[in-house]
Amino acid sequence: MTLKERNGARAAFERAAQIPPADRYVLRLYVTGMTPRSARAVKNLQAICDEYLEGRYDLEVVDIYQQPVLVKGEQIIAAPTLVKKLPLPMRRIIGDMSNRDRVLLGLDLVRSSDQHGGGGGGG
Repeated sequence: MTLKERNGARAAFERAAQIPPADRYVLRLYVTGMTPRSARAVKNLQAICDEYLEGRYDLEVVDIYQQPVLVKGEQIIAAPTLVKKLPLPMRRIIGDMSNRDRVLLGLDLVRSSDQHGGGGGGG
């Protein structure tokens, strides 16, 4: 690791340490390998997190084929599935995260009254 990379990592850590734990989002996205649907879910979720939770989230992507033990504890029945562990309440969102309004609502980043139309699909 170069000095520049080390300083960048240190600065990122220090920024994260300044954020109160209650404001941090702990997210786990369960996928089935890197299928097109799984890749789309990762990309969509990353875009949402970068826009709405910049510097305030921890995202772990779990391949259920590689780590089946983690799946049993979470009772995952479909993939991709996003589990919002913190802040409480815990939530689960199933699908490729393309329905941005539904993901924002599931992450408690908007209230249902804030949504205009909403729509289905995506999932």
